Amino acid sequence: MSLLQIGETVGERYVVKAEIGRGGMQEVYRVHDDVLQRIVALKVPQDARVARKFRESSVLAARVNHPNVAKTLDYFEDEGGRFYMVEEYVDGLDLKRILAQFKRCDPHTAAHVMHHLARGLAASHRAGVVHRDLKPSNIMVAGGLDFAGLKITDFGIAKMAEHEIDEAVSGGDETTRSSKTVMNALAYVAPEVVDKPRTASKPSDVWAIAAITWETLTGAPPFGAGLQALKALFSSQTPPSLRPEIANHPQFGGLSRELAEIITSCFEREPEGRPTADQLSARCDEVCYLPPVRETGVINVYRAGTFGFIESDGGDTVFFHTQNVVGDGHSRGAVGCDRGLITRWRSPVWIVFRQRQTGLRVRRGPAWKADR
Repeated sequence: MSLLQIGETVGERYVVKAEIGRGGMQEVYRVHDDVLQRIVALKVPQDARVARKFRESSVLAARVNHPNVAKTLDYFEDEGGRFYMVEEYVDGLDLKRILAQFKRCDPHTAAHVMHHLARGLAASHRAGVVHRDLKPSNIMVAGGLDFAGLKITDFGIAKMAEHEIDEAVSGGDETTRSSKTVMNALAYVAPEVVDKPRTASKPSDVWAIAAITWETLTGAPPFGAGLQALKALFSSQTPPSLRPEIANHPQFGGLSRELAEIITSCFEREPEGRPTADQLSARCDEVCYLPPVRETGVINVYRAGTFGFIESDGGDTVFFHTQNVVGDGHSRGAVGCDRGLITRWRSPVWIVFRQRQTGLRVRRGPAWKADR
């Protein structure tokens, strides 16, 4: 059952319009601010035991002012003892839901994601604010598949996340299994977060951004998910490596390898060995990548398993060839492509598409590139 109801007014100014998110620690609502006449996001902690930490984190998060960080606007408590944080509303989807649509993204998109997250993180660290719970569901993407804007959210629950991770580690395997917050976070946590959660600091955030970028580039977290990630994190002393089809791709392998080099530098076991967020942002400044501009379309001709034509929803027809495919599981003669995503630059054109269902499996996500 929701903590707030549609149409309810809280704080004598915020009118609830819709519930837009629910996690292990909070509920999120789209509300209208009747005083300033704007739409904002209202976040309410579900666990009263960590409400004090919610307030502390809100005060810290309000220090950060950067285009890649969702701005904390207000904090208040009502007469019933319930706590609220008001945050900038981002009209879009979180990165987790976007990544779920495709097997993996092209390296240009991955570079774009890492660059903007590094910038936002650097600004927060300069303000003395550590997130501690960075993961794709805490990254909002505005502008749809154009990735027009990326914003880090939920700095306001950072202390709450720290508290829950600390409890889970102290409570052992049973507690970890029961904590949705912890299970979702394990794929992105640095070793020190598990060893000594209360000592985790800025380098832990850098590790998390690298893990998010790795998943964007390869389609999977670097050390797996859930308890699998925890086991792999401590059993392996070497960073993950790119699969050959990514690293050796004749056209996009170079950028993928460059990104992998930056990412693995953030996976140093000792926190002091990782780049700072400012250094990571500076390294991303030197990466040459193209910003994505995307359209949806339908693959209506696919001949001999080597080339075909896509009709965009805007009415254009685009040629593609499979020699420049970026994705998994494709061989000569593969058929059954239907709706797709066309990513346009001036030249060339990218296409990301979904295959039709075959038997009981639905395969997702390869990307195609071809000159117009």
